[in-house]
Amino acid sequence: MEDQINILSGAEPIFYEGNEIGILVIHGFTGTTQSIRPLAMAYAKAGYTVSAPRLKGHGTTVEDMESTQYQDWMDSVDTAYYALKRRCDAVFVVGLSMGGTLALHAAVQFPDVLGVVPINAAIDIPTMDTMAQSEDRFLDAVASDIKKEGIKELAYERTPARSIRELQELMNIIKMKLSSVHVPILVFVSDEDHVVPPHNSEVIFETVFSEHKEIVHLEQSYHVATLDHDQDMIVERTLEFFQMYTNTKTG
Repeated sequence: MEDQINILSGAEPIFYEGNEIGILVIHGFTGTTQSIRPLAMAYAKAGYTVSAPRLKGHGTTVEDMESTQYQDWMDSVDTAYYALKRRCDAVFVVGLSMGGTLALHAAVQFPDVLGVVPINAAIDIPTMDTMAQSEDRFLDAVASDIKKEGIKELAYERTPARSIRELQELMNIIKMKLSSVHVPILVFVSDEDHVVPPHNSEVIFETVFSEHKEIVHLEQSYHVATLDHDQDMIVERTLEFFQMYTNTKTG
């Protein structure tokens, strides 16, 4: 089975059986499901069926990631969505960082998504332009931008230059498709983020064509907000979002 034997402890795919509403939760670039596990657990506790896939090339070795393309990450999301949709009546999609970018992809790819929640999603990271042009095979890590002391993200300690170029391709594609997002959207943005400029979330919020949209500013968290001080607020606000638009769909 595809590099499963080498999965890092804590990076395994997550699945919780629950009710007929599915929540797809997507981790970020070079990261793992560890970064979004608290959300997955909270959604499961609330009764939802939850799936958090391991994106291909992640949670194993940095060489595995180097060999993957952005289409592989999209395929990981699509496969998880189809599996959830077979089990559930409807699905919400939540994503952190590149996971938020991929959540926006899902909102375009699957018009029956009930709602989408990008958290510090990436569509334009100027500092990566120089990194992408590097002649070095591996660059410094981009993980663990967390304000809360003593918390570390489980992620690669190096970043393949090739993967940065794949991320840029993905961001460009999704940026061009933002106007095709029509589903309800709840955007979370950290006011201080040392990985993805907060302006990304502002552009997403302003460009999507969603009739129902809201942006929430996170004042006490850096990039990996799902492991930071605002974690509880993210959980609370997303659960309210799920409840509101489940009722809208079924009411």
